[in-house]
Amino acid sequence: MEAFSDGVIAIIITIMVLELKVPHDASLEALMHLLPVFISYILSFIYVGIYWNNHHHMLHAAKSVNGAALWANLHFLFWLSLIPFVTAWMGENHFAKWPVICYGIVLAMNGTAYTILAKILINLHGENSMLARAFGNDSKGKLSVGIYMAAIALSVVQPWLGFALYVVVACIWFIPDRRIESKINKEEL
Repeated sequence: MEAFSDGVIAIIITIMVLELKVPHDASLEALMHLLPVFISYILSFIYVGIYWNNHHHMLHAAKSVNGAALWANLHFLFWLSLIPFVTAWMGENHFAKWPVICYGIVLAMNGTAYTILAKILINLHGENSMLARAFGNDSKGKLSVGIYMAAIALSVVQPWLGFALYVVVACIWFIPDRRIESKINKEEL
């Protein structure tokens, strides 16, 4: 499951970078026109990296998977695979209302799908498992989905406010979540 997921995530990043079109003019002004596309790409690359990092640690802590976990993982990868589309749409349209709203919906669904996958793995391994102890009540994950919802609502009024909240969530998660990694290290000693 981990190898398949890593391959899908690598393809997602490749698709995103292919959306960066080289300007046909050699001036800095031509490059400045691509700034919204590049900003969208940077944020999305960070998000995909955050999910890859945390997904890797979660699967490292999982001792086994079942059919439900495989389907939950596919559900998560489905939402992750939509990031290149909404990234390109948002950047190409200079952070217009509907692209920013849809970007937030995809981020919220990624967070929800990741939580579902974690819950299924925790149920498989038991409430006293290292994975369950590492996740705890997942307040950081719940807070993130809540901020996404607020950002979506704010984007209806002012898309830049919603986008700013998407950046806030990325900042919250940018430093890798050490819950799982620290539990694994402690329990392996």
